[in-house]
Amino acid sequence: MKTFADLGLADPLLRAVQAEGYTHPTPIQAEVIPAMIAGHDVIGIAQTGTGKTASFVLPILQKLAARKLSAEKWSGPGPKSFTTLILAPTRELANQICESIRTYGKFMRPSVALVVGGASPVPQIKALSGGLDVVVATPGRLLDHVRSGKARLDKTSVIVLDEADQMLDLGFMPAIEEIMRKISQTRQTLLLSATMPRPIRALAQEFMNQPKEIAVAVESKPAEKIHQEIIMVDQSQKSELLVDLLAAREVERAIVFTRTKRGTDKVERMLNDAGLRCIGIHGDKTQGQRNKALAQFKSGAMRIMVATDVAARGLDVDDISHVVNFDMPMMPEAYVHRIGRTGRAGKSGIAISLCDRSERNLLRDIERLTNTSLESIKASPEGSSQTGRFTLAPLPPGSARRDDAQRRIHPNPRAGAAKKPFSRKPPGDGRFAAKSSPRPAGKFGAKSSGFSFEKPSGFSLKKPATAKPSSAKPAQKPMAKSAHKSANHPAAKPAAGLGRRPSGYRDNGGFEKTHS
Repeated sequence: MKTFADLGLADPLLRAVQAEGYTHPTPIQAEVIPAMIAGHDVIGIAQTGTGKTASFVLPILQKLAARKLSAEKWSGPGPKSFTTLILAPTRELANQICESIRTYGKFMRPSVALVVGGASPVPQIKALSGGLDVVVATPGRLLDHVRSGKARLDKTSVIVLDEADQMLDLGFMPAIEEIMRKISQTRQTLLLSATMPRPIRALAQEFMNQPKEIAVAVESKPAEKIHQEIIMVDQSQKSELLVDLLAAREVERAIVFTRTKRGTDKVERMLNDAGLRCIGIHGDKTQGQRNKALAQFKSGAMRIMVATDVAARGLDVDDISHVVNFDMPMMPEAYVHRIGRTGRAGKSGIAISLCDRSERNLLRDIERLTNTSLESIKASPEGSSQTGRFTLAPLPPGSARRDDAQRRIHPNPRAGAAKKPFSRKPPGDGRFAAKSSPRPAGKFGAKSSGFSFEKPSGFSLKKPATAKPSSAKPAQKPMAKSAHKSANHPAAKPAAGLGRRPSGYRDNGGFEKTHS
């Protein structure tokens, strides 16, 4: 097995790596580091949590060390310029890359600056004025400085696009193209991501010179040690089910992902009202609020964080035991990045997704992307207000997507046969029958969720290797169910001429929003 010394790294870098407790490179590091040192353009594909950040930070620092040692009086790139540019889609990821550069370069002390939106531009302009070794930036704020003459790109010789699939998405393409036009054509370009769809790879080829593609794992595959569960549950019951999941003692540290910023705020308030202290993060919060939220989550002051996809990429927090998808992601690639926040650095983790009937097409897209059939469980409320049992029963293979097959036959229910009502029939032997009973009455209490679990075989909140049944929770009251409007009620029918909200909405850290 290779060591970092075998990769040709300078002594200051080897000492920094050893100080962090690493002796052997990961597969992506073992392939990308030599390729970058040799000067090749690189497309790197690897699963989340496999050390992609170090795979480009270490060769960048190696190049700086070699340049400073070879020249007696190397004065740097000059005012307002920098030799290396690293672009990231979110502020949190950019900040994390800066921390990695300072960690691995602590015996070299490279000059590095963070240039992101949501922060005061004055310190950024001051840092850029004297010239830098490395700039880590989000595209929008960097272009603001370039257009105002506060930064120059003509002396930049290395550019890295981290999370390249999102960076080259439609919302970032104009900024990426403008930045590429201003950088020297003799540049070295590196693109790294856990997912690289074919259309995005084709766009990447336009910016690169005979790139060397390195794929050390199956593309769009989550880490093998992440145990994935899909719980089929009605949208109205998701909040109560989430409270019970997070209240379990097996949940040490968890991230709850929602689809929208408003949804993040709503879930954050609901969990805090239920006595589960948590903190939220999304693109509309100020940079100070986001930094504070991450600091509290990393330190353990808050064991639960509620977030949009702004935290799905690049967030590296140790010992996240669970990831819960309160909403299924609109883009299947986001699922891989979301659940990749757990099971990092070879550890195991649990990923639980709460899937409503309307989200089953999103589940099908995820299974198609990952080429995996995910195990589905049916959640049904039952019992009295004193016991509040919540039964989870496995579904027969394929039954979670039975209605999707029907929709493929009749995509438009109005154009063909009448759409069949949602039902879930158990097989003939009744082994997987989903239990159900009238929902208990009562209000949602601040210290109780109203549900507990009768766990079937094969399901546990604990990691699979050490699964143990948890003790029953105290009696709790359920959330009050809102009044349901009949389908024949006038208020329930959409107004004529009103269109649907466009699909494909994405939270890109507060910079751009894409629609399709």
